[in-house]
Amino acid sequence: MTATLVLVVAGVLAGMLNAVAGGGTFLSFPALVWLGVPPIMANATATLTAMPGYMGSAWAYRGDVSAEGTLRLRPIVAIAAAGGLVGAGLLLVTPGDAFVGIVPWLLLAATVLFAAGPRLLEAIRHRGSGDMGPVPSGLAIFLVSVYGGYFNGGLGIMLLAVLGLIGFTNLHGMNGLKNALSALLSVVSVATYAAAGLIAWNSALVLAVATTVGGVVGARYARRIRRTDLLRAGIVAVGITMTIIFFVA
Repeated sequence: MTATLVLVVAGVLAGMLNAVAGGGTFLSFPALVWLGVPPIMANATATLTAMPGYMGSAWAYRGDVSAEGTLRLRPIVAIAAAGGLVGAGLLLVTPGDAFVGIVPWLLLAATVLFAAGPRLLEAIRHRGSGDMGPVPSGLAIFLVSVYGGYFNGGLGIMLLAVLGLIGFTNLHGMNGLKNALSALLSVVSVATYAAAGLIAWNSALVLAVATTVGGVVGARYARRIRRTDLLRAGIVAVGITMTIIFFVA
């Protein structure tokens, strides 16, 4: 009963955070680990539970997505899928003890990226069209997709930054493509994790339902929040706290 309550609370709060400002991974992943789910399996399960939110957001932005820069949409999708497979494959061959040592650094990177998110987006808004060629653009997409296939935290900000780097300027279109690529990477990763038996299905079911409920509630009240800077600061504080806990554990 206690485990279910922890998953419900973590899932609802994570869904609300994702709907309002992002950062739900800082709650869902540690909650699973705290309940005794091995870190690699917790990472895979948290990625699964984030997938419905990505899909819903991608569908909402479907009319805004269009190609910019030197790469068309189909190559971007294909490269992202390949990168996600590589990242998921790397997770499968990472020893459990090694992943435990990597997790604090991944959480730290995700926290820094989340904290820097507004400045990155502001830089993207004021940036002109990129002049990167197709090969560097494809490499950038591939590398961030490898990260997304390996670990989900901070993926949205990384994708936005890379899309701005390779020539995207329409922020609505970038958000739409970011969500679509996040959904794609989640599908590819989860399929790989599931085939390897890395999904904690009982926990995933409870967490997915709770996250969905939290997302609906968060979306309903998101527009009423005026001090989003304070909300973001709170999420960063949670990320820092979780990072410290994993470093000293």
